[in-house]
Amino acid sequence: VQLQASGGGLVQAGGSLRLSCAASGRTFSYYGMGWFRQAPGKDREFVSYISWGGGSTDYADSVKGRFAISRDNAKNTVYLQMNSLKPEDTAVYYCAARRGGSPYNSSSYDYWGQGTLVTVSS
Repeated sequence: VQLQASGGGLVQAGGSLRLSCAASGRTFSYYGMGWFRQAPGKDREFVSYISWGGGSTDYADSVKGRFAISRDNAKNTVYLQMNSLKPEDTAVYYCAARRGGSPYNSSSYDYWGQGTLVTVSS
C-alpha cells in the first residue's frame, strides 16, 4: 500500500483544514488507518484512527471534539477534518495503514505517507 497525504497549509487559529490520504492498491479496505503528527522538536504522536470498515474511531484528547476522521473505501481515501485549529496543532501530519496491533502505537503501522505540513498562526 502506498499512501499520499495532502491538504496541509497555513491557516489562522480557529480555522479549518481537511487532510486527505489517498492509498494505492486494491486492499485498502483491509487496513485500519491512522493519523499521527510530529511538531518541531517533539516526538510523533497519535491523533486519530479509524477501523477498516469505519465503524470504530478514536482521537487523542487534545483533538477530541475538533477533529473528525472518515474514510471512503470506494475512493481508497481517508480524511481528517480539522476544525477550531490552534497554534499547538502545528505539525507535519502523517497517515498510516495497519493490519493489526494497537491503533495508538505508531509501531503497529505497516505503511506511512510522506506527511503534509499544517501551520496554524495565532
